[in-house]
Amino acid sequence: MSNTDAISSGVALVVDVDGTLLKSDLLYEATLQFVARYPWELWRLPLWLVQGKAHLKAHLAARIDLGANSLPLRTEVLDVIRNADADGRKVYLASASDRRWVEPIAARVGGVTEVFASDGKTNLAGVAKKAALVERFGEQGFDYIGDNRVDIPVWEAAHKQLLVSHSNGFEAAMTRRFPGMETIARPQPIARASLRALRPHQWAKNLLVFLPVIAGHNLGNIAVLTVACAAFLAFSMAASSAYVINDLLDLPGDRDHATKRNRPFAAGDLAIPYGIAMSGVLMAAAVLVAALLPERFLVILIGYVILTLGYSLVLKRRLLIDVITLGGLYTIRVFGGVAATGERQSPWLLMFSLFLFLSLATVKRCSELVARRDAGKSAPLGRGYQISDLTVLFPLAAAAGYGAVLVVTLYLSSPEVTVLYTYPMRMWLICPLLLYWISRVLILSSRGTLHEDPVIFALTDRVSWVVALLAGVVIVLAT
Repeated sequence: MSNTDAISSGVALVVDVDGTLLKSDLLYEATLQFVARYPWELWRLPLWLVQGKAHLKAHLAARIDLGANSLPLRTEVLDVIRNADADGRKVYLASASDRRWVEPIAARVGGVTEVFASDGKTNLAGVAKKAALVERFGEQGFDYIGDNRVDIPVWEAAHKQLLVSHSNGFEAAMTRRFPGMETIARPQPIARASLRALRPHQWAKNLLVFLPVIAGHNLGNIAVLTVACAAFLAFSMAASSAYVINDLLDLPGDRDHATKRNRPFAAGDLAIPYGIAMSGVLMAAAVLVAALLPERFLVILIGYVILTLGYSLVLKRRLLIDVITLGGLYTIRVFGGVAATGERQSPWLLMFSLFLFLSLATVKRCSELVARRDAGKSAPLGRGYQISDLTVLFPLAAAAGYGAVLVVTLYLSSPEVTVLYTYPMRMWLICPLLLYWISRVLILSSRGTLHEDPVIFALTDRVSWVVALLAGVVIVLAT
């Protein structure tokens, strides 16, 4: 049966918003944005909640603009609304969300006659929504599209029940209760979206835990490699947990981005509560694996998690502090590799990592600004940067990158090199390779042709692989 057939001719069509018309939930979105923007005021949330959900939503609506034009709409429900409008039927939105959030959505959708919503005093959900709709249309005077158990009282008063299903079990239970119910939309498989939310391609960054093993010429030690693999797994799960949290806290920014808008949470392919649960499970698993390794590694991993959360909540909105933090997060992975494997902590390796990753973090920010400049957009809100800052950021990235090469030259001039290499002078050939690679990354970034994450770029770029291969040949020839 088509969506047009599923609704009753001439009867008003009332559409729920959260989870029905929208793929997301406005209260969850607003709470996350409040956490992201006002992390030092979280104590207000329980105080508002004890006064009632309507009171909580009113306070959040006064502070948080959710950006109605970028919220993910459900196309199946939009089709029903369009068909009803074409047939001359009046369409209404009825939501438990605050009116200040719902009215802009109604304006975006178009063709909406009236909005029913919470007003700071009454939370328009369940029985309260039923009462408001019955008062306006009378019993059986409207068709209703909903998605949740809280909609059952409304469905009981509706002429026709229409469902947006989030699970097969719920759909079966509702169709038993309402034999004439029609399903407008069904849940999509979430396995692929869940995998994308973990960003497994970003796990390549965690290969940095193997850098101390490589620098210590210990790749042939199976025991050391096994421990390094466990450290890699722990960092990967912790990083994915952090990515999920970061995505949840940055939904408006992602939706305003050319490619990030397709991320599972920004697109509404995964629910916010599911993401919070996913992040918690991943973090618990990461800590469990880390607990099997030396205690020092667990401390470093916890420090990484705290710094990552700090970055997501506060630091990524601070000028330059964000890139220093990103560079530090790369370097912490190297520290983690040292702590897990027991390799000697080389100050040369740590200094090199600090300068190189600061350079790459700055390039990452440059690439984002270049992309927005070329798209005719202003700098992203709340990030502390302007497009004009590119004239300063590129020289900063170059200085840090060449500083990393300087560290290599100083290392090659140290007595330690003669102990590790039979032909240490041949190692100097690595310097022009590094200079070439860093300079090329800077040029590609300024042209807008660099992946916004230079580490991911390096792992997918053929020229970068050739440079790495040549560096490996140099090391072999020097050994």
